[in-house]
Amino acid sequence: MTKNEIADVLEEIGTLLELKGENPFKVRAYHAGARALEAVEEDELSRLIKEEQLESVKGIGSALAQKIAELKTTGRLEFHEKLKASIEPGLVEMLQIPGLGPKKIRALHDRLGITGIAALTKACTAGQVAELDGFGEKTQEKILAGIKNRETYGRRHLWWEAWEIAEPMVAGLRALPEVSQAEAAGSLRRGLETVGDLDFIVAAEKVAPVVAWFTGLPQVKEVTARGETKASVRFESGLQADLRIVPEEQFAFALHHFTGSKDHNVQMRQRALARGLSLSEWGLVPTDDRELTTADGERKTVKAVVAERSLSSKDQAPTSKSGKAGDKGRVTVVSTEKDLFKALGLHFIPPELREGLGEIEVAEKGELPRLVELADLRGAFHNHTTASDGRSTLAEMVGAAEALGWEYFGLADHSKSSYQANGLSEERLLAQVDEIRALNASRRFKTHVFAGVECDILTDGRLDYEDPVLAKLDYIVASVHNAFAQDEEKMTARIIRAVENPHTTMLGHLTGRLLLRREGYQVNATKVIDAAIANHVIIELNASPWRMDMDWRHWRKAAERGLLCSINPDAHETGGLAHVRAGINAARKGWLTRENVLNTRSLAQVTKYLAGRKG
Repeated sequence: MTKNEIADVLEEIGTLLELKGENPFKVRAYHAGARALEAVEEDELSRLIKEEQLESVKGIGSALAQKIAELKTTGRLEFHEKLKASIEPGLVEMLQIPGLGPKKIRALHDRLGITGIAALTKACTAGQVAELDGFGEKTQEKILAGIKNRETYGRRHLWWEAWEIAEPMVAGLRALPEVSQAEAAGSLRRGLETVGDLDFIVAAEKVAPVVAWFTGLPQVKEVTARGETKASVRFESGLQADLRIVPEEQFAFALHHFTGSKDHNVQMRQRALARGLSLSEWGLVPTDDRELTTADGERKTVKAVVAERSLSSKDQAPTSKSGKAGDKGRVTVVSTEKDLFKALGLHFIPPELREGLGEIEVAEKGELPRLVELADLRGAFHNHTTASDGRSTLAEMVGAAEALGWEYFGLADHSKSSYQANGLSEERLLAQVDEIRALNASRRFKTHVFAGVECDILTDGRLDYEDPVLAKLDYIVASVHNAFAQDEEKMTARIIRAVENPHTTMLGHLTGRLLLRREGYQVNATKVIDAAIANHVIIELNASPWRMDMDWRHWRKAAERGLLCSINPDAHETGGLAHVRAGINAARKGWLTRENVLNTRSLAQVTKYLAGRKG
């Protein structure tokens, strides 16, 4: 196990002990041990365990050191496994409801005998929870709202979590000898921030081995359907995956159809009909009753061929050079999606843009812009370390950025008002700036570190530090972290005042939303975008899978007006840097090109830009 995986286990042990009503000192020891462990670098942890010196780390006693060593070397801990088995699963499940911590869950269990969400819902509806000391009407209302949101959100899954399941499945399908092509389709392929289910489209001649492989995966909890060319399974997370196997000649049509979106497909079918053609998951054929000569020499009507769902690419209906259906002309071969778009007089439309929002009209006029790609990124801003609420040290984060080939890395730990995130006082912040300058001077890493801060926007729009402190930083990310209940007018004015501060380089997570957890606060995005453009302030595209904020739906028009984007991972540990992959999806959905994104620029260009902002 990595140190952060071990820390997760320690945190869970502390939570489970609290659910059992254990001694508070024992509970705190596990939570404190997890925090202490996060501050130790990975290599150092291995050395300390090997030399039996782990107890030298403040906050880690002998019992804890023994458990950490066991987790590090074996990947499991018997004490942890027995503890989990001793607690009713329903109590642990209740932790997913916002506002319910271990203490309150324990109180609900002890006083009302509640052992799960169903019983909790019943007790809240009957008004029993409001009568308990330490709860009240407002808490009861929040619990009911949390349960309702959990049910609503439970029908969808974060793109990142779905992708982590889908990516190895696609690789596995492609490796099967019976498979010639395999792709994930649906909202996952379109890069939507949340996914309802997974769709896999496969071209294969022998289907039985493919279905057997798909339904026999170890992570499958339940096989919900199984046919000759289709299968559906469900995973532990509740995510469903559907498999469709088609002949090679139908693959491009099926992939396009099941990628969607619904609006895009409707518009594509209408475009085909206007040309005397019918587009479906099975093919692209004339809509009239003319006859075709099939590959084996038979004469059949187009409708009969479509009904049989066996029209191969070499049997496609003849079309004229204009794309209109006609009695004479060449055979249109559709082997790829690019061929399909071309057959309808369109340039290829990337999957991310297929939302029925004008992409077809642009593709008809000419090629769509070259959208930003993951390989274009040369660094990233807005990242955290153990100095605030991160789980990796500065050196570990910079080392991970260097491993990604990044030229620069922007550090932005929390400011002093974020008490819950161990925000930095002025003294701690300035000491960190000195540490960064010394690290750059040492040339320990090829990756250059920019000294920044995620500065809280206070309730009246002021920033969390005075000007002399802010002036010592390379850049400032201004973000809202409290008073979410302000009305739209107050919140908008608050954020605009921060944007107008000359020290603000970029605005962090515009709406403060947490996908599938909570809605964002009320804010007029259009007015904030206007202010950012007027004041030459960047708005970040926060690539944390739980945020994806600013939403992709705002970016196209904003970028056309000159708003600059920075795709920031908001990483709190080394693995979080990879989340820029999700941010790229949203950027592409927002029609962003390399030129629209700050962190596609070279180190020299970014250094010049930031110096110019300060000037």
